[in-house]
Amino acid sequence: MRNAAAILGLIAGLIGIVVGMFGYGYAEITERRAEVGEIFGVLENPGFIRFASFIAPLLAIAGGAMAKTRALWGGILMLLAAAFFYTAFGFNVGTMFPIGFAGLGGLLAIAAGKPDEEKAHF
Repeated sequence: MRNAAAILGLIAGLIGIVVGMFGYGYAEITERRAEVGEIFGVLENPGFIRFASFIAPLLAIAGGAMAKTRALWGGILMLLAAAFFYTAFGFNVGTMFPIGFAGLGGLLAIAAGKPDEEKAHF
C-alpha cells in the first residue's frame, strides 16, 4: 500500500504542476490585463489561487515521497493537497486526476497501519 500511495502522490503532484501553472498564469494575466478578466471571467480570490497553485503540487509530491517511510505524515500531506486542489479549482476535467490520485494516495498511506517495514507510524 505504501508503494501505491507513493506513486499516486507523485503522479498527482506532476499533473498538479500543470494545473498550477495554468491557475497561476490565469491569476496573473487577469490582474495585469483587465480585459482578459472581462472576457473570460474574474477570479474571486486570485491570491489564494496563486498560493494553492504552488502549495498543492508541492504537498502531493512531498507526501508521495514520504509515504514509504512516514506513511501517516505523507498521507496527511496528500489529503491536504487534494483539499487545496478542490478548494482552489473545484472538481472539473483538469483537476479530477490530481484530486483523485492525491486523495486515494493519502487514504492508502494512512490505511497502511501494518507497515511493510518494522516501524509503525501510529
